[in-house]
Amino acid sequence: MHTSLRAVLLGLAAATASAYGQTTLRIATDHTDLVLQTDGEGRLCQTYFGPKLRHASDVEALAPLTARGHEAYATEDGRNFFEPALGVTHSDGNPSGRLRYVSSTTAPVDGGTQTDVVLRDEAYPLDVVLHYVAYEQEDVIATWTDIRHSEPGPVTLTRYASALLYVPGGSYYLTEFTGDWAREAQPSSQQLQPGKKTVDSKLGSRAAMLASPFFEVGLGAPVEEGRGTVLMGTVAWTGNFSLTFEVDNADVLRVVPGINPYASAYELAADETFTTPRFVFTLSHEGTGHGSRNLHDWARRHALHNGTGSRMTLLNNWESTGFAFDEERLRGLMGQARRLGTDAFLLDDGWFGRKYPRNNDRTSLGDWTPAPEKLPGGLGALTRAARDSGVHFGLWLEPEMVSPKSELYEQHPDWAIGYPNRKPYYFRNQLVLDLANPEVQRHVAGTVVELLSKHPDITFIKWDCNSPIMNAWSPYLGRRQGRLYTDHVRGLYNVLDAVRRARPDVEMMLCAGGGGRCDYGALRYFDEFWPSDNTDPVERLYIQWGFSQFFPAKAMCAHVTGWNGAASLKFRTDVASMCKLGFDIDPARLSSREQAFCREAVANWRSLAPAVMEGDQYRLVSPHTSDHMAVGYVSKDRALGVLFAYDIHPRYDGRPGAVRLAGLDPDRRYRVEEVNLMPGARPSLPAHGRTLTGDYLMKVGLDVFTGRQMNSRVVRLTAE
Repeated sequence: MHTSLRAVLLGLAAATASAYGQTTLRIATDHTDLVLQTDGEGRLCQTYFGPKLRHASDVEALAPLTARGHEAYATEDGRNFFEPALGVTHSDGNPSGRLRYVSSTTAPVDGGTQTDVVLRDEAYPLDVVLHYVAYEQEDVIATWTDIRHSEPGPVTLTRYASALLYVPGGSYYLTEFTGDWAREAQPSSQQLQPGKKTVDSKLGSRAAMLASPFFEVGLGAPVEEGRGTVLMGTVAWTGNFSLTFEVDNADVLRVVPGINPYASAYELAADETFTTPRFVFTLSHEGTGHGSRNLHDWARRHALHNGTGSRMTLLNNWESTGFAFDEERLRGLMGQARRLGTDAFLLDDGWFGRKYPRNNDRTSLGDWTPAPEKLPGGLGALTRAARDSGVHFGLWLEPEMVSPKSELYEQHPDWAIGYPNRKPYYFRNQLVLDLANPEVQRHVAGTVVELLSKHPDITFIKWDCNSPIMNAWSPYLGRRQGRLYTDHVRGLYNVLDAVRRARPDVEMMLCAGGGGRCDYGALRYFDEFWPSDNTDPVERLYIQWGFSQFFPAKAMCAHVTGWNGAASLKFRTDVASMCKLGFDIDPARLSSREQAFCREAVANWRSLAPAVMEGDQYRLVSPHTSDHMAVGYVSKDRALGVLFAYDIHPRYDGRPGAVRLAGLDPDRRYRVEEVNLMPGARPSLPAHGRTLTGDYLMKVGLDVFTGRQMNSRVVRLTAE
């Protein structure tokens, strides 16, 4: 943290009182201020959110100018005309709340500064604690809330937002990201009008299948990549979420993010604390590109599991074998993985089931023992074979689910979520285990931990979740069903805590039938996530573009597969190389020339990792506005850059001209090389082999596009 900023924050740590009797709290990053102040009634209000004020005196001057600021955590109190952050019914049935400021503290934490603010109901022993962490260097703020009480009986929480943020802008343009299986993270935009717009999920698990828990709001104009003011935010929660945007009568935008209260009136016992998930946001004055880089840096340093560590390339067996494999087939693929140059081999679905072998998707979930017909030597034989082949071994699991045709379900039908007295509905022939039940949590965690402990050579896990919560009733909770959606996610986190305590070293991929889980609540346990089962390289360009708004490349898995056979192996590989590279093909079906290309592509990906995995991303040409796409990455020291350029389906002579790069050092000279070429192919890039200044590359650019269908170029830029 900068010394001057630390001095300002610590100087304000003990809630300064102004001449008007107001307390001022400043949550500040290097470029953004969020200012909270008390009014004459002791209510805590937000009085400023915007570019950082240069002088501390300017912060104090806000008080008399904005004495009627908006409440920082508005309640249903009989005077609030708008969406509240908190709805509570007290133990005596009173459905109102009126919070007053009590105290605050500010202290440094890892990577930032945390401010905690205690609010208390003026008539009841109910406290709300607002937490804010300002990550100064990354220009990111995370905020969440604790709610607790000591009333004589339980209280019921009907709303419990993570935050309430007021955004002044006059006009607001929302970009949300929606879709479905195989078409995740598709952006759509609209101008927000007076009233409310809500983006939410009611799916329980696989919660982001239809809508994503993140958004962009352009202030004064629609969002743009390289200019304009934009608020970018996301809820770090792996279950039902709600993002409410309300333009009030004064043309101020109110953003209310958090857990979706749908079917979730939460009965809170005395001295129990309800903690909301974090709402993470950044305010960029240089468009979404700058905002994304803020979030990428924050994610690598503070949010992803092993965010600053390396990632393994791998070969998956799924698209080459499906459920039909045996030990000999898998050993052959392990050898192929080594010859491709990948780090690991991943065994996907179909390896388990003793009584009911997993030969299709209708049985066996919950029975995590090897199927003897397929794997007579068990997992031990496979991990030894992987070690002998010189690759790491990875395994697919779906531990939150159970098949009705399984030993686990036969023994514990009450462990599955399902309505009493009704015929169950099966999504993908399976049910969701009731992770609100501590006994089920212990079983699931124990099963995974035992498997990893018995087989320490398992170094990669693909953790899947293919079903939303259907038949939403918990046998464990009984009449307390309002807790199901929330306690289920907390139960999942308890399971993941146990797994990570046992094996913090295992690299884990977060998957949910594709990109149905894409949140920073889960990613604190996972190294990466699977954006989509759709690996058609053309479709992946759009999907990866959408997810890149909020997630760094090292958090996004991309595999080379057989989807879209009209696309060349080079095009498919170049698309996957702009994220965490992997393969899901049968290498034996590749020619020796194609295998050599893949080996070289893996080597290139590793050499470019300081830019792609750890550097700054610049989205240069959007596939949504062009028949082409270009994305650049630059290492933090600006010594290495890479440009990925894709011709998608250009019309005749439809080239948009040279691509101007970004993020380079204007005064350094860069050697330009076209890489990822098929063996024997000559570079066709006009600038290949030239040395050009960063200034030239950013102002004049490179002619990288062609008029060919599904053509791609990868350009390495090395500072000399």
